[in-house]
Amino acid sequence: MSDTKTAFVLAGAMAAALAAHTATPAQAQENEKCYGVSLAGENDCAAGPGTTCAGTSKVDYQGSAWKLVPAGTCESMELPGDRMGSLEPLDRDLPA
Repeated sequence: MSDTKTAFVLAGAMAAALAAHTATPAQAQENEKCYGVSLAGENDCAAGPGTTCAGTSKVDYQGSAWKLVPAGTCESMELPGDRMGSLEPLDRDLPA
């Protein structure tokens, strides 16, 4: 195979691999942001004081940190104590 054909085949393979890992709008709609459900350091991104982006929550179940969960499951997740997930930021379990 010539160098040109090899490069073309590799470029096509890379494009196919990237396309396979890109979320479609339908897939994105199957998840929702759920506040107060992630463990420390496992949040998906920023949500107020104490977080700057993914993995920066300081305490378990931090109310200002969110995690993507399957749509419709946020407010029914089983959490320790009387905690519940929320579709809006919470004022509980915030870092000192």
